[in-house]
Amino acid sequence: MPKMKSHSGTKKRFRLTGTGKIMRAKAFKSHLTGKKSQNRKRGYRQETEVSPADRKVIKARLA
Repeated sequence: MPKMKSHSGTKKRFRLTGTGKIMRAKAFKSHLTGKKSQNRKRGYRQETEVSPADRKVIKARLA
């Protein structure tokens, strides 16, 4: 049987750290930013860890 392919969309949205955490970009950054404060927009730049409920599925799609 051939190897399973990694899910292309998942590869673009998540990354694995050296310690095995799955990181993702924050939501609400892409549009309607004129009304959001600079502090709020700055907070969207940092990555955050994926929630425990989603880890299993994402890890399987990255493998």
